[in-house]
Amino acid sequence: MSIAEVARPQSHRTITVASVPAGHVYVRHLDPVEPPGPPGVRRLPDPPVPGSEDRAADQRWWPPVMLDPRWAAEADYDVFHLHFGFDARDPEDLAELVRTIQGRGKSLVYTAHDLRNPHHRDRELHDRQLDVLVPAADALVTLTTGAAAEIERRWGRTALVVPHPHVVPFARMRAAQAMREAQRRAGTPARAFRVGLHVKSLRESMDPERLLPTLIRAVDAIPGGELVVNAHTDVMAATEGRRASLARVLREAAAREQITLQVHDYYSDDELWDYLCGLDVSVLPYRFGTHSGWLEACRDVGTAVIAPTCGYYADQAPVMSYTHTEDDFDPASLEEAVHQAHRGRPATPVGPVARRRQREEIAAAHLALYADLVDARS
Repeated sequence: MSIAEVARPQSHRTITVASVPAGHVYVRHLDPVEPPGPPGVRRLPDPPVPGSEDRAADQRWWPPVMLDPRWAAEADYDVFHLHFGFDARDPEDLAELVRTIQGRGKSLVYTAHDLRNPHHRDRELHDRQLDVLVPAADALVTLTTGAAAEIERRWGRTALVVPHPHVVPFARMRAAQAMREAQRRAGTPARAFRVGLHVKSLRESMDPERLLPTLIRAVDAIPGGELVVNAHTDVMAATEGRRASLARVLREAAAREQITLQVHDYYSDDELWDYLCGLDVSVLPYRFGTHSGWLEACRDVGTAVIAPTCGYYADQAPVMSYTHTEDDFDPASLEEAVHQAHRGRPATPVGPVARRRQREEIAAAHLALYADLVDARS
């Protein structure tokens, strides 16, 4: 079911929603750009997490206090909407949370961002968590038709498909669009063709070491090509395991001048937008996964995306695909995707006007969903 099929009931009250977590950029962008007058949605702020004061603003919700059944038993809300943050929760704890919400006569909504957790080495725990949440939810939301089909296949449930909203602020999107347009009018690229491989802190879902030889070969064949690899400091400082192996390979490639290696701590939002704007294409090195906020940020600033065939990235947005799963990797498909990106640059950004319109549609779809649930309870 898509957002176009959702009824638009006229709610006559403000609906209070406990969104987990409220501070995440995805959740913040489920609301209209301009706050409406009542009636509408009022999202509860994340309860403070002890010791989180020094974190970035969008990380101060971790671990979510709202997942504590004691909080769910006492807080004032109409709808409990779970998105992220239950990675380490025991399924029995989630079952207790569900019983608490249901026992109060409140509605539970679950947005299935991940059908395979990118932080878990194997899928067993996350599958058990989903086996609690998906059957129990009063309503399910997901981001793509592919994910909705998997939910239908695995649990016999129908999920509302609502696309991922923008990630980058509108002002930064406009600035990136103006920069790309200036380059287009100049007729020639203002800089080298830059391919980005961002390994972050090396999530379990990532396998950049597997891709690196192919990317080096593909980018080397492009006149003026540059392969930029960004790694967090914790990866490069590792002394054992996958991180240490990757750090060694990256240092050797940098020493041979095959890559431009950039090592840093977590980027601020502004630093991240600057980095993405400086790329022509970003390669997602995932061997499993479902959806990607990184992909959406690239779209916002007009950076093309090369995405693996695992998950539903190609359903999420236009990408150049290459074959990569836990069990399979086709170097030729990755090499062709790089050259396809080079032939087709610059990518076309979604644009702030379209993103603003989309966000209003997403906000209306969520309000309609919440109102339906509250009316049904009444």
